[in-house]
Amino acid sequence: PRFHLAFPVTDLAEARRFYGERLGCAEGRSSDDWVDFDFHGHQIVAHKVAVHEMSDARSLVDGQSVPVRHFGVILDLPAWEALAAKLRAAGTRFVIEPYVRFKGLPGEQATMFFLDPFGNALEFKAFREMASLFAT
Repeated sequence: PRFHLAFPVTDLAEARRFYGERLGCAEGRSSDDWVDFDFHGHQIVAHKVAVHEMSDARSLVDGQSVPVRHFGVILDLPAWEALAAKLRAAGTRFVIEPYVRFKGLPGEQATMFFLDPFGNALEFKAFREMASLFAT
């Protein structure tokens, strides 16, 4: 099944530049208050809200302060590496720089976190072996 996620933004034109141009997500339906994007086959919807409606909470994962409210996609490792290189070349400021977490343990994964222009955190991750996605 595909997931659907709605999230807040303060500027739809900037959302279109970030998700459409930088991340390459095709645009779907839209209105004056929201925009659908194809996020690797999943539907995400940017909803315009006032600045004071944005928020932040964090949790410690593998020694890193991870933004609790985040979304992302699991890529294959070559696609993850290519995206990390593209984002670095574009001067992206990472919340958590691309690295491998849980190294040598079940569930080892490449991960990176960065913010969209509205403070929404995105995580992109990859597993060498997709079978370890839910490893404990």
